[in-house]
Amino acid sequence: QVQLAESGGGSVQAGGSLKLSCAASGYTIKSFSMGWFREATGKEREGVAFIDSGGTTNYVDSVKGRFTISRDNAKNTLYLQMNSLKPDDTAMYYCAADYLAFGFDSDYDYWGQGTQVTVSS
Repeated sequence: QVQLAESGGGSVQAGGSLKLSCAASGYTIKSFSMGWFREATGKEREGVAFIDSGGTTNYVDSVKGRFTISRDNAKNTLYLQMNSLKPDDTAMYYCAADYLAFGFDSDYDYWGQGTQVTVSS
């Protein structure tokens, strides 16, 4: 069983940066595909960034060039560096992991509790 715990959320002004972390425990994540998702109030959850076990990444168009997903398998941790933040980025951010996931539309077995990101204009 994999447990995921996000941290690093907070409140920033537009144009600012935050780095989210997702610490995994209970199992090594090096063979897992992992993703960051977000859910804004009144909106459906959307995939933000994805990274597979080989390091291949994918991003939703709205964050390309601003967000970077990375993983440190030695630390069993997933990251999301978010730069040039916009008010539209305001949401609860969740990390997820799955051995067989190939993208945002896959069914992920493991989810964290989320960390709130609020961007003010």
